[in-house]
Order: sequence, then C-alpha cells, then structure tokens
Amino acid sequence: MPRPRFRRSLIAYLGSVLVLAPLLAVPLALWLQTRLEDPWLAGSMSLLATLPVTLWLLRRRLQPMLRMFQALAGTALSFRDGDFSFGLAWPRRDELDELVQAHNALGQTLREQRLALTQRELLLDTMVQNTPVAMLLLSESATGDGSDGLRPVVFANLAARRLLGGGRRLEGRTLEHILADAAAPLREALERGGDGLFSVGDSDDEQVYHLARRRFRLNGRGHELLLLRTLTAELRRQEVQTWKKVIRVISHELNNSLAPIASLAHSGSELLRRSQHERLPEVFATIEERARHLEGFIRGYAHFAKLPQPRRQRMEWSEFVRRLHSQIAFAAEGPLPEAPAHLDLPQVEQALINLLKNAHESGSPAESVQLRIRAQDGGVRIEVLDRGGGMSEAVLANALVPFYSTKRSGTGLGLALAREIAEAHGGRIALRNRRNGGLCVSLLLPN
Repeated sequence: MPRPRFRRSLIAYLGSVLVLAPLLAVPLALWLQTRLEDPWLAGSMSLLATLPVTLWLLRRRLQPMLRMFQALAGTALSFRDGDFSFGLAWPRRDELDELVQAHNALGQTLREQRLALTQRELLLDTMVQNTPVAMLLLSESATGDGSDGLRPVVFANLAARRLLGGGRRLEGRTLEHILADAAAPLREALERGGDGLFSVGDSDDEQVYHLARRRFRLNGRGHELLLLRTLTAELRRQEVQTWKKVIRVISHELNNSLAPIASLAHSGSELLRRSQHERLPEVFATIEERARHLEGFIRGYAHFAKLPQPRRQRMEWSEFVRRLHSQIAFAAEGPLPEAPAHLDLPQVEQALINLLKNAHESGSPAESVQLRIRAQDGGVRIEVLDRGGGMSEAVLANALVPFYSTKRSGTGLGLALAREIAEAHGGRIALRNRRNGGLCVSLLLPN
C-alpha cells in the first residue's frame, strides 16, 4: 500500500539525520569532557551544541519533499481553476515519484477530456449557428419575478439574427425591444404564447413559420427557448404533390364516368337508328346514374374545399342522436353527457354520417356499429366503433390524408372532412384498431 511505503521512506530520511547527528555529538562530548570535570554537563552541552546542526540537517533533507508537496497543492488549485497545463518531476525513484506520476496522468486525462469537450462544443456551435431554424434563448426578467415584463436575450443564432435583427447581434437586448420593429404577425405569435403556425407577408411573398417553445431552468434561473422554422418551401412542395394527386383522382373519376356516358350515348343513337326503342329507358337511366355520381363527386370536393367556419349551436345530446339516427343506423352505447352540446351541428352531423357509413362499409355486422358519446375535461369525446377488418399500419398512417382511399370507388374525403371539421372546432380526430378486430374513430371536441 502507498501509505506504509511512504512511511518507510520518511523513516529513511529521519534515520539518515539521526545517524549524522551522533557522529557530530560524540567527538564534541569527548572534547568537552577533557575541559570540564562533570561528564553529564559535558554531554548536555554537546547535545545542545549539535541540536541546531541536527535541525539544519533535518530541514535540508526534508526540503525537497516539502517543496514537492507545495507544488502538488499548487497544481491541484490550478486543476480546480481549469488550468491543466502543469506537470511535475521528482528525481528519485520512490513512493513520492509514484504520487507525482499519478498526478501527471490525472492532468493529462483532464487535458484530453477538455480538448474533446471543446471540440464537441465547437461542433455543436457550428451546427446551431448554421441551422436554418431560428433559435432564441431568453432569460427571465432581471427582477426574477417578471414584474418588469422584460425578457433579455441570452443567445441567438445566425438565423435568428437575420429574422429579427437584420443580421445584428441580439444578445443583451430584450425580446420586447426586438419585437417593436418586427412584423405584426411575428410579434403577435411570439406574444401570444404556445406553439403554432403563422404567416408573414402578402400572398405574393408569404412566408409560413412554425413556432415552438420550451421552458427549463439553468443555473437556478428560468429560461425559454424559442424555435422558429420556416415551412414555406416544404408546404409548397406538399402543395404541388397534393395538386398532382387531386388531378390524378379527378381525372380517374371523370374518365370512369364520362367513358360509360359516351359509350351509352353512342349505343342510344344506334338503338334509335335501328328503331329499338324498348332499350332506350335503360340506357338513359344508366347515363343519369353516372351523371349523378359525377355530380356528387364534384360536390364533395367543392364542399371539402369551402368548409366554412363553425357556427356553434346549443342542443341536447339526446336530440342530436335522434336526428342522426334518423339518417343512418347505429347503436347508441352508454349514457349521454348531461351538459348540452355547443357545436356546429350540421358539420359534426356530416362528419359522423361519414364515419358511420365507413363503419357499415368495413364489413362489420350492422348491429356492431356503435356510437359512444362521453364527457371529458373541457370537452366531449365521440367514438364510432365497428367490428370490421380494421386497418393496417400503413393505412392508419395515411387514412386522414385527403384523397387517400383503399376503396375502388372511394374519394378519400370522408375521414379528411371529419378531420377538417374536428380541427375547425379546435379538436382532433384519432384512429385505432380495436382488440378482437374492428376500428375505433374518436372525435375529441372542446366545449
């Protein structure tokens, strides 16, 4: 163990001094004895005379070790202050040399760790500064209680400087001062609180942004991180893809209806030429059926594209379920909420008709199609349940996308319209497969 070995080394130092001291004390005592009659007095005087020499020898022997201890204490303080550039050397091959080597190895490890940390910080700073997402770190007000209403900027990357400061540094300024010169939609979005989308500019040069906020505590003080990401290019790409899909769906549906109409019109003219009038009613009926199907298809697209803002009305849930039940079959499951509904009744009614129609077309037995309405905190949960085949993971991921359909004659607008209606009410829609088969579609609507 290092401690016993160090003790033996210290004893060796002291032993060398104790060996040298008698070599000086004995000759002096003999010389004093020839001058003095009392031998005890001569011995005492010789010891007193050699004591300073002994102390000097002891100090001389221990001085290098004491200096090394002082150096170790100094470098330990340097390590505490973050300076790892010091190294020590000890000329002897003893236990103290092992301590010095361990100390130097610790310094080397700390230097390597600091270098790695510096490189990671440099990489992180490069990524943060060059990301297209504007990042703004705010500290709580100087008073700490928010009474002054000011939030100083602690950090802002290059994207934030370009967006909010014209390329100038934002650190040290307050968010309130910066927003005084910002565009009104940007200022309103940052002052409103919460996450969300907003747009800046007119229709010709509109930029769409997504704002995200995260709060945390750093060094005992509250901080807020604002992330502003431009979505204009991505939305435009998605818009182009959506229009392409719309054109493909409409072209497919038009061809499916116009081709039979053209063929039947030709057949009707041939029947007239041959005077075979008995088959004309069947031809005209088929033409009318295809034309009405096409009319309904176009009307559905127009209704989806022109969905108005909800106009909330008050109605008892029992009356709402009765009206819905008169249009499509289902089984009401569980008690209805006691509080009345405050919804755009025609819109929610249309959404539920679409969902219940899908449930009947899923292969579920008619008696297994259920409607469940339950009150929950701040709103209501409406569920449409069936015992059909459910949905695969791929279909679940795309079922709410407009124009996506797995049916040969489907338009892909039923679920998309229900989603639009739920989100227009400030709610959302969710789909999940049920245990033992079937699907559950939930509309979560706030009051």
